[in-house]
Amino acid sequence: MKLKPFELERYFSKYEFSASHLLSSSDCEPYKLSDILDNADNQTKELWDNLKLSYTESQGNPILLNEIAKLYKDINPSNVLQIIPEEGIYIVMRSLISEDDHVISMSPCYQSLEEVAIAQGARLDRWNAIYDNGWKFDIDELDKLCTKNTHMVIINTPHNPTGVLFTKDEFDRIINIVKKNNCILFCDEMYRFLEFDASLRLPSACEVYENAISLCGLSKSFAMPGTRCGWLITKNNNYLNEFKTYKDYTTICASATSEVLGIIALRQKDIIINRNLDIVNKNLERLDEFADKYKSIIEYKRPVAGSICMPILSDSINVDVLAQELIDQKSLMILPSSVYSIEENAFRLGFGRANFIQTLDILDSYLEKYL
Repeated sequence: MKLKPFELERYFSKYEFSASHLLSSSDCEPYKLSDILDNADNQTKELWDNLKLSYTESQGNPILLNEIAKLYKDINPSNVLQIIPEEGIYIVMRSLISEDDHVISMSPCYQSLEEVAIAQGARLDRWNAIYDNGWKFDIDELDKLCTKNTHMVIINTPHNPTGVLFTKDEFDRIINIVKKNNCILFCDEMYRFLEFDASLRLPSACEVYENAISLCGLSKSFAMPGTRCGWLITKNNNYLNEFKTYKDYTTICASATSEVLGIIALRQKDIIINRNLDIVNKNLERLDEFADKYKSIIEYKRPVAGSICMPILSDSINVDVLAQELIDQKSLMILPSSVYSIEENAFRLGFGRANFIQTLDILDSYLEKYL
C-alpha cells in the first residue's frame, strides 16, 4: 500500500510556521493551557496535579469515554474509541476497506478520507460539490452513485473546505440511501457543535444508523488541536473491535496528558463552544463587508456552521499565482484549491482565529488593485 503525498499537509508544512500571517487555518483560536486549567473542576484538577506519565488504557481513559458519550444521544462509553483524529481515518479505512470495494466520497475533501481507501484498492467515486449561489451537494447524485454493491459512503458535515452543512432533510435522505443499500457510513464530524444556530445541528451519524461511524475530536470546534485528542463512535461492535485491534499497530494508547486535558475541556464544553462562536460571529461580520467590497471578483455565500469556507475567485485572477504572490510579498498564506485536486479557482478561508480581521485586512489591501 503506497500513499500519495498529502498535498494540503505538504503545503502547510512549507508555510504554516514560516509565514507571518495565516488566512486558511481550519481550527478556532487555540486555547492556552492555563485557560483550560483555570476552569477545571476539583476532580479534574486533582487528576492533572497527580497525573503519572504512564501507559493508558487502549480504548481510552474511562472518565474521558464517559464525557465523550455525554455529547451524544443513546451512546454508551463502550461505543467510543479514543484516537488521534488522523489516526481515526486511517484505522477505519485500513480495517474496513478491501480491494475492489466500491466507495463514495464527497469531493473536495480532506485527502486522507479518500486516499487511504484508494490505497487499499477501493474503486472510488467522487460525489462532487457544485457551486450555485453557494456550495451544494446534490443528494439525487448520491442516490445514483450508491448501489447494493457500494461498500462505504464517506461524508463530512459541516464540510471542509466548502463549509456546507447538510439540512436535516438532506441528512435524512443520506441516511435512507445508505440504509437501503446496506452500506457503511463514515461521517467526519470534526466541526460539529460549531453551528451558528444550534437548531441546525444534525444528529450524529452514529446515533441514527448502526452501521455508521462518527469521527470527532478536540481539534476544530474545541480549539485544542495540540492535544491530538479525537474519537471514533459506532454502535456496531464488530467494527469497533476491528478498530481496537488495528490501534495496537498505530498508537496503542493515548497520551496521558491529552486524555486528562480532554476530560477537563469536555466538562467546560459550553464555555469553549460559546467562546469560539463569539470569535467566529465577529469575524463573519468583517468577512461579509470584505465579500461585498470584492463581489466583482469573489463569489462568496455566508456559511451557517464551522470555521472555514471556500470563496471562488474570478478567472482573471489565478489562485495559485495569487497564493504565491501573497507569500512572497506579504508573508500571508492562503490555501489554493489546487491542493484538493479540483478545477475550481478558489481558496480556503479560515475565520476562527482571533487575528482574522487584521489578517484579512492584509488581503484586502492587496486585492484593491484588481477593482
